[in-house]
Amino acid sequence: MEKMEDWTSRDGINGLIIGANGGIGLGFVKKLLNSPEINQIFATYRQPESANDLLALEKQYPDVLYCLPVDITKEEHIAQAVTKIREQVKSLHLVIYCVGLLHDAQLKPEKSLKHIQTEPLLRYFSVNSVGAVLLAKHLLPLFRHQEKSLFAAISAKVGSIEDNRLGGWYGYRASKAALNMFIRNIAIEYRRSSPQTIVVSLHPGTTDTPLSQPFQKNVPAGKLFSVDRTVTQLLTVIDNLTAEDSGSFFSWDGTPLPW
Repeated sequence: MEKMEDWTSRDGINGLIIGANGGIGLGFVKKLLNSPEINQIFATYRQPESANDLLALEKQYPDVLYCLPVDITKEEHIAQAVTKIREQVKSLHLVIYCVGLLHDAQLKPEKSLKHIQTEPLLRYFSVNSVGAVLLAKHLLPLFRHQEKSLFAAISAKVGSIEDNRLGGWYGYRASKAALNMFIRNIAIEYRRSSPQTIVVSLHPGTTDTPLSQPFQKNVPAGKLFSVDRTVTQLLTVIDNLTAEDSGSFFSWDGTPLPW
């Protein structure tokens, strides 16, 4: 985070991490709490029973960390959370959408067309894609300022249409591709209405989290990253972004990825 001071306003950085109850989102919260440039961090979680570590941090850092329950699939939850944020700060500088769904007790990535069903597909899109664009809609007033700021979504390389050579994972791939299109659209509109805001998709690499755990045996040696390493690498990418990068898709090492 050597360049985090570049993002600092007179009163410090205000950040928002969506999906901060675990994995990469919680990693961002922990890293940012150790940054002297941070003024306020807002962090969302879906269910309190899955957010023990995050809520413990809120008790430890009551003047810096403010946690909000948000179901990202419900627009009213997003609107209510943004209203609470606006009651405390006038602007945001760093927003990272870390919510992602690949599998759970009911949902498994589809290996072929015979596994396709409507409801699972809609769940993928609701969580991985639609939540991000609804968030961008409601956050726009907090980005209308003259300081450098960022709206980033954690995407995935498997969401690249051009890079797809293996097929499968229909819902996850397609929902991440849709997320990338939303990010591109948001970047274009934000360029007009909030020109200091950089909007990007970020591929974190395969990170040692519950999301990737069932598939880690296929990861090449040295390519399974700890959460701390992933967050450090992504913050380095973020630190080096410029206005010209808005609307782009970057890998964890800063390499541009094809849509």
